[in-house]
Amino acid sequence: MKKGKIKIKKAVIAAAGYGTRFLPATKNQPKEMLPIIDKPIIHHLVDECVQSGITDIIIVTRSGQGIMEDYFDSHVELEHMLDVNGKEELLKKVKEIPQLANFIYVRQKKNFPYGNATPLLCAAPLIDDDEAFVYMFGDDLTISKIPVTKQLIDVFYQENPAAILAVQEVPDSEVERYGTVKYKRNTRYKYDIEEILEKMPLGKNPSNMAQFGRFVFSHKVIREVKKTKVGKDNELWITDVLNNLAKTGKRVIAQPILGEWMTTGDPLRYMKTQVKFALERKDIGKKFAEFLQSLNSKKN
Repeated sequence: MKKGKIKIKKAVIAAAGYGTRFLPATKNQPKEMLPIIDKPIIHHLVDECVQSGITDIIIVTRSGQGIMEDYFDSHVELEHMLDVNGKEELLKKVKEIPQLANFIYVRQKKNFPYGNATPLLCAAPLIDDDEAFVYMFGDDLTISKIPVTKQLIDVFYQENPAAILAVQEVPDSEVERYGTVKYKRNTRYKYDIEEILEKMPLGKNPSNMAQFGRFVFSHKVIREVKKTKVGKDNELWITDVLNNLAKTGKRVIAQPILGEWMTTGDPLRYMKTQVKFALERKDIGKKFAEFLQSLNSKKN
C-alpha cells in the first residue's frame, strides 16, 4: 500500500433484488440466503470480505429481507440448545457469525431508480469523501487461493485508479451474456480500459473478458453515480458509471483474476456452483466426486 493511502475497510454488498428466477423459493426469502451446501450465498461473500481485511460490511436490502439481519445476529435460544446438548463444534460456528464483521443494513429507497448501481446511492452517506471501498453483487461467488477481493485491493493500492472491476475470460458461447471490456493500447498498465460494452453479439465484442460482481471503487465513483442518468430499461447501470469515468480521463482497470468466478443468477448456474463448492470441500468433496462418477457410470 502506498504511503498516505487510507486502508480499505468497508464493503458494500448489493442484496436488494427479487430473485424472480428462483420463485417460488424466493417468495419469502432473499436469493442471497439460498444455501451453498451449509452456508447462505451471502455468508460466502462475507467470508471473502473478511479474508481480504474488510471489517465493516454494508448490506443494501429491500423490505421483507429481515432474515439476513437475523442471520448475522446472535441466536440465544439456538446457542443454548447447542450448548446443553454438547454440540460444541456447531455452537462455535453459530457464535462466530455475528463476530465476522460490523454489519450495517441500508434499505434501498423506493424513490431511487432500479439498477445494479442503485445500492451505491443508498450506501453513499456511509462512505467518507476520501475513502475507497469494495462493492459486490450478491449473487456472484468465487473460488481462489487468494481471495478475489484481496487481489483487487492489492492492485488498487499499487495503481490508485478511480475504479477496478474484476474480469474473467468467458467462452465465445457466453460472450453475449455479459459486459466485455475494451482495453486501451500502449498504456503503462495493460489492464486500463477504454470502455465496457454490454451483451455484444459474438464478433462485435471487444474481448472475451467479462465483468462480474467484484469491484474496488474510489469516492470518484460515488460522485459519478450521483450524476449518472438512467440508461437501458430505465435502470441505473454500473457499466454507464464506469464508462463515464473512463471517457473523462479517469483510470478504470479491468483486472483478470486468479481463480474461478461462478454466478448463482439462475437455477442451472446455481446448481453448477453447488457442485463446484461441494467438490472443494475437504469433508465431503471426495465422496461427492465418487457419487458423481457413479451417476456417470450408471448412465453409460
